[in-house]
Amino acid sequence: MVQRLLGGRAKLFLSVGLADLSAMCLGMWLSWSSPMLSKLQSEDNNPLSEPITEGEKSWIGGLLSLGATIGPYLFAFLQDKIGRKWALLLTAAPYFTASVMAAFGAHVALFYISRFIAGIGVAGVFTVLTTYIAEVSDAGVRGMLGSSMNNYLCFGLALGYCIGPYLSAMWLNLVEAILPAMFFVLFFLFAPDTPYFLIEKNRGAAESALCFLRSKPVGDIQVELKEIEKSVEESKANAATFLDIFKTRGTTKALIISVMLVVFQQLCGINIVLFYAQDIFSTSGTTLSEEIPPMIIGGVQFASSFVTPILVDRLGRKILLLISAAGMCVSETALGIYMFLDSRDVDVSAINFFPILTLVIFIITYNCGLGPLPWTVMAELFPSNIKSAASSFTVSCCWLVSFILTYFFGSVADAIGMGPSFWIFAGCTVICFLFTLIYVPETKGKNFQEIQSILNA
Repeated sequence: MVQRLLGGRAKLFLSVGLADLSAMCLGMWLSWSSPMLSKLQSEDNNPLSEPITEGEKSWIGGLLSLGATIGPYLFAFLQDKIGRKWALLLTAAPYFTASVMAAFGAHVALFYISRFIAGIGVAGVFTVLTTYIAEVSDAGVRGMLGSSMNNYLCFGLALGYCIGPYLSAMWLNLVEAILPAMFFVLFFLFAPDTPYFLIEKNRGAAESALCFLRSKPVGDIQVELKEIEKSVEESKANAATFLDIFKTRGTTKALIISVMLVVFQQLCGINIVLFYAQDIFSTSGTTLSEEIPPMIIGGVQFASSFVTPILVDRLGRKILLLISAAGMCVSETALGIYMFLDSRDVDVSAINFFPILTLVIFIITYNCGLGPLPWTVMAELFPSNIKSAASSFTVSCCWLVSFILTYFFGSVADAIGMGPSFWIFAGCTVICFLFTLIYVPETKGKNFQEIQSILNA
């Protein structure tokens, strides 16, 4: 019955769902800063001998992003050498190690190291998971499954926000150690590697994997298998290094578009909101206790993450990116005005719900486009012969910008105020809107060959 309801794709959905558990681990580590920094700054319930300083707080917040700038190159190498499945499985190792280290950390240096190690795992997921999903999916659901990563990521975020304030530092991190262990076991046992990787090693294994993913007998998958075989042979014949990306108009455009989209994803301020949610609300004048607003944000982010998988193959990638940028611009401008007025001692008590309202709108519109779709578009734009090199560079750029923002945000906000800081983010979304409108191609319903033709035109 389930197989019939899913149109013969039950095993495909199972494989992608298990792979997406790695994104849940990622989500918990993105929300980790919000409850943990509060604990590390407190006089009570602090695993350290004394509260951390503002400088130490900036390093703890930023080191995950710094680790994520080097992780893509390691995992790009691994996914080509040992396969997409094993490379994705290995992302569990840094998550597990970092969680155990943070659970028993008694010195701030251990939290530095654990955040950096976790960042390597974060980069691994963004590098390998997008490739895995793109290579196991058929064109009819590739967009929906590509954005499903965001559902799991948002569930991990919501889970971290909900349990973080009520668990000790040790138990919060031990819970975070359970998730990668669970992912490793389930994905190892029940999901195949991609036919694109297996076809080079063992045609029989690729055939079996494709039969499993399509829930079809061997005879019914031969046409698709030959297309995969042809695509891989062309990639091998055109094997390329990173510098080869710039030899053709299409691949150069693909790199520029992908890098700009992930840079705009960070410049909209999303990781500032996720990493410092409790701090933002504590300075906004809201009367709610500090742990409640992040829970609301996490819940809204998880609920709204289902919008894109439903709409992406109906409306297309480009229109959702445009709606997303416009919505974030409006919400951040409004939030900036509220915070600016509050900082000037204007009485805003009558609208103290405004920070939550504007951030709810921000999260919903972010999840409609600029959250999941840069990764979906990235996986669709690059031909397979340069995908690993180009994707790893793109992911690295994303997290380098994230590190710069998270490390310096506190100093900038102190210097110019929280309100003007959000106006800067809003200005970046305006530029994102214009860039998307002019340069980003629509990839809905198109195969890889058609997309390359558009880019090379």
